[in-house]
Amino acid sequence: MRALRVDITTLAVDAIVNAANTALAGGGGVDGAIHRAAGPELLRASLALAPCPTGQARITPGFRLPARHVIHAVGPVWRGGGSGEAELLASCYRESLALLRRAGGRSIAFPAISTGIYGFPPAPAARIAVGTVRPEAAELDITFACFDAATLALYEAELT
Repeated sequence: MRALRVDITTLAVDAIVNAANTALAGGGGVDGAIHRAAGPELLRASLALAPCPTGQARITPGFRLPARHVIHAVGPVWRGGGSGEAELLASCYRESLALLRRAGGRSIAFPAISTGIYGFPPAPAARIAVGTVRPEAAELDITFACFDAATLALYEAELT
């Protein structure tokens, strides 16, 4: 298990995880970047699987990406922490790993789900992400793809 400051769309892994919206319709941030890199086929494939409730995930081919699959995980919008946000975020990671295994994959890259426009505080989000996937780290190749140095530092601290 590792954290890297890297563009998630460049990783040649079995699956990258997309921080998606419930409509699976593409958007801004990492969602928009993944859709742009994968090409228009990704939007058609993801819309066919919509809607996706918060805390759940869906899987599509990676199309033009070096990753074989895209796992679209819908993280929670931060509402102050008292609306089950932590459990919903953990569920995104568990659901993504389950889809990876069902697809026969072993390597996966996650962005910092829900920490962008959804407003989840980055430090607790990193703690939840690492803590949730840690039990799988012996059997899977797990990467946290960090957008900036501050996010990378949070994940590196959790990984030590």
